[in-house]
Formats: sequence, structure tokens, C-alpha cells
Amino acid sequence: MRKISILGVTGSIGTQTLDVIRKSNGELKLIGVTANTSVNKVIDIIEEFKPSYVAMMDSISAFEIKNYCREHKKSIEVLEGIEGLNKIASLDEIDIVLTSVVGMIGLEPTMKAIEAKKDIALANKETLVVAGEIVMKAAKENNVKILPVDSEHSAIFQALRGNSINTLRKVILTASGGPFRGKTIKQLEEIRVEDALKHPKWNMGRKISIDSATLMNKGLEVIEAHWLFCCDYDNIQVVVHPQSIVHSMVEYTDGSIMAQLGAQDMRLPIQYALNYEQRENLIADTINFYEISKLTFEKPDTDTFKALKLSFRAGKIGGLMPTILNGANEAAVELFLNKKIKFLEISRIIENCMDVFKEEVHKELTIANIIDLDKRVKEYVIKIQQFKEEN
Repeated sequence: MRKISILGVTGSIGTQTLDVIRKSNGELKLIGVTANTSVNKVIDIIEEFKPSYVAMMDSISAFEIKNYCREHKKSIEVLEGIEGLNKIASLDEIDIVLTSVVGMIGLEPTMKAIEAKKDIALANKETLVVAGEIVMKAAKENNVKILPVDSEHSAIFQALRGNSINTLRKVILTASGGPFRGKTIKQLEEIRVEDALKHPKWNMGRKISIDSATLMNKGLEVIEAHWLFCCDYDNIQVVVHPQSIVHSMVEYTDGSIMAQLGAQDMRLPIQYALNYEQRENLIADTINFYEISKLTFEKPDTDTFKALKLSFRAGKIGGLMPTILNGANEAAVELFLNKKIKFLEISRIIENCMDVFKEEVHKELTIANIIDLDKRVKEYVIKIQQFKEEN
């Protein structure tokens, strides 16, 4: 039996992880969970999975969970805030932590888990985007496995098995193209939030859905792939694959290409990460090749979808530039979701921040500097927007 904690249990990845646990025939045991404000969902999880620890980021929500546990005589330790998140990530009882919180909030608990020598099933892109060098070094020093949960990185991870990393020539990340594939800049000028949230293939949270629409999601995956697979940015290629059946590919030095194919179901990479190094029984539909008419691949339009180009640029500059990229994106996406800015302004804000904060890039890469710069970038984005609204 593997004992696990889930950070971000009520989100899309967390919810699908619960289904993997349900179907594990007792091989996976849920020990700790974290959530933000979803009290009713957490109560359902308490009743079904009986975790020993619960952490709520919101203090009022934590108070409600404590009351529920008291009234129903549940012997559960209820925690709150970042301290609770950190404890759930580093419990003595657990073997592996699935990090599925969205955004920079995932960095600190991931580091705490690594320091506690817990393997990481990583679904939080931002952790490697802003602190890949620090995280991978700490994982190596603590003999911790970083097991990718993103379908693309899981595909690469699987395609590399049994081969030396020295024979890797190129990583080929596939992208669905999002809901606006093929559209021009003019067509994107008046895109509504509701349209951007309608992903054609995957059911994801709001922030990640917007990132997919801008292709920032793929840009963050490029930086993540650089750290996970020790691959130079010039050897990472993004191809648009609308069918989302080939989840990613690896090209070796002899020109051979290994691809991982599968259903559009996140339970597959989740199950693989939680049970590594073995495969479990079928949990999702299999592909019927007789029903597939074609598989197509296209070059991404990085002039229209500038976020992908900006991500490559940030990754190549390195240092704290990915922190600027990520912080600006998180702030801009939040503004878009709140209907404060237009869709195309997201990439413009990111590019502006990369220019404004460029002198910060080569400061020492530490967790403290990353957190500080992330905060200042987000404050800058909000301040500029407030100025525009007032004038």
C-alpha cells in the first residue's frame, strides 16, 4: 500500500486522483488533503476516504471543517493556511505527495516534501518553472523522485524508460492548440472569458484553461521539460496536434522517435505516477484505431499566440526571468477572468513585465528572492491596471 497526500484535492487533478484511489483496490491510501474554500467537497472526501489530516487555506473554511469533525466525532487533525499545506506535504506517514494546487503557492510545500524525502507526483507546473534548478538539485540530494503528472511530461517520461538520457536528441511536446487554434489576431480581439474557458479536448480548471487558450500552458511545459529531462531549449519542439492522442514524443540521436499514445483522460498519467515503477490495470478507455481517421501535426502560430514565444525567451534567459513570466501571467489571467482586460492583453502584460523587471533577472536564485519578485511583479500588474481604470 502506498500512502499519499493530495495538495489541491478539490480541483480537476485532485478530483481525478480520488477516482484513481477508488479503483486501486486498496493499494493507495489517502492520508492527507488540502483545499482552499470547498467545505462541502472536503466533507464528502472525509466521509468517503477518511483521511487523517485536512488543511484548508481559508481560515473560515478550516473553522467549518473543525466544527464538522467535532460534531460527527471525526478524529481528524484540521490545519489551515500555508503552514497546514506544508505539514500535509511532509507527513511522516506518507510515501508520495501529489501536488495539484495551481500557481506559485505550490512551491513552498513541494520543497518541504522534498526535504522530508517524499516522492513528488508533480501536477504544479509553476514549481519547476520558477525554481527548477533549486527543486531538481534538492530532489537529487534527498534521493526523491519527481514524477510528472502532466500528460505531456508523463508521455516523455515513459518514452525515455529503458534508454540513456545521453541518447536524447529532441523532446517534442504536443499541444491541442486550445479553443482558438487557427484564429487571427483580429479574431481574438473581442474574445470573451466564456469562450476561452471552453477547451475542445480537456476538462481543466479556469486558470489552466486560459493558459491553454493563450498557449502559455505549453510555454510553461517547455520550461518544465527543460528541468525534468535536462534538455536544452533549442532541442525542445512544440507541435500542435488537435486530436490529442499522441501526448508527446522523444527523438533519439539515431533519428528514432518514440511516442506515447493514450485516451484523453488525466487518470492515466496520475495512475502511472502514483504507482511508479509498475503499471496498474485499465482505468480509462482504450484507443480504437479503426475509429481514428487521421493524426495531424502543425507548427504553432507564435506570432498570434505570443505567450509560447515569450516562454522560450524567458527559459533561455534563465535566472529569475521565468519568475517574472509566471507572475505576470498569473496576475494577467486573473484580470482577464474578472473581465478587467481583453484576451490579447495577457501576453502584452507579460512582455511588458519581462522588460520592466529585466534588471532583476540575475539576482541570486533563492526561494526568498523568487517569492519576493513574484509578489512585486503581481503588484505592478495590478497597480498599472488600477491606473488605467482611474484615468
